[in-house]
Amino acid sequence: MEKKVVLITGGSSGIGKSIGLYLKSKGFKVYGTTRNLEKYPDFELFNLLELDVTRPETVEKAVQQVVSKENRLDIVINNAGVGITGPIEETPHEEVLKVFNTNFHGPLHVAKAVLPQMRNQGSGLIINVTSIAGYMGLPFRGVYSATKGALGIVTEALRMETKNSNIKVCTLAPGDFSTNIAAGRYHAPVLENSPYKKPYGDTLKMIDEDVDNGGDPIAVAKQVLKIIESKNPKVHYKVGEPLQKFSTVLKGILSDKLYEKLLLKHYKL
Repeated sequence: MEKKVVLITGGSSGIGKSIGLYLKSKGFKVYGTTRNLEKYPDFELFNLLELDVTRPETVEKAVQQVVSKENRLDIVINNAGVGITGPIEETPHEEVLKVFNTNFHGPLHVAKAVLPQMRNQGSGLIINVTSIAGYMGLPFRGVYSATKGALGIVTEALRMETKNSNIKVCTLAPGDFSTNIAAGRYHAPVLENSPYKKPYGDTLKMIDEDVDNGGDPIAVAKQVLKIIESKNPKVHYKVGEPLQKFSTVLKGILSDKLYEKLLLKHYKL
């Protein structure tokens, strides 16, 4: 049986790397991507290509590299993303635009590049990695929540638009996992004279602790395999601690004010 070909954006570290290693161990032909290939001269875990999701020309080039070599592209995992924290009032708007370029526009560039190939071959699967944070507006993470929430909504539309081409599209929303995301995250500075100094500073510590104490990203990789093996994938999947996943259920059944009250209590605001 011919190996299925997988392309994973942001595949050189964190969740993307875990997915790549796990799928390779299960017999898939894996291509990961990174913005700067020169940083990984000795990377031999799986194929690694240079791709920056904010630059469509690099997306097109990487996709063509895979298709030229394999003559097909079965599965795309839009995993590349960046974090951002800060009070909305004090977050420079150029940083807001940057994170939207990566987390929202980036996956769209990738989808647009791979859809013609998937349509030509008569099948394909696109998994857009969102976040449990994308189901709600979280204090001092509102911009990040917005990028992931927007990606979830556009995925719902894309899924319906591609249905007749036998192309499956879904989201996978992780909770907190132990990765290096904090290292690349933009932090609005905690300003000395800011009205947000204490609540933002305290929340920032809580966010970092949640990531440090997060689960093994292998759980995300295993969920990806389940989606791949599903004949008819659901629209949305979540993976994380039970309480994190349950928070999205509560959002749907509680009144807005009561849910807000729970968040305020959680963040001690």
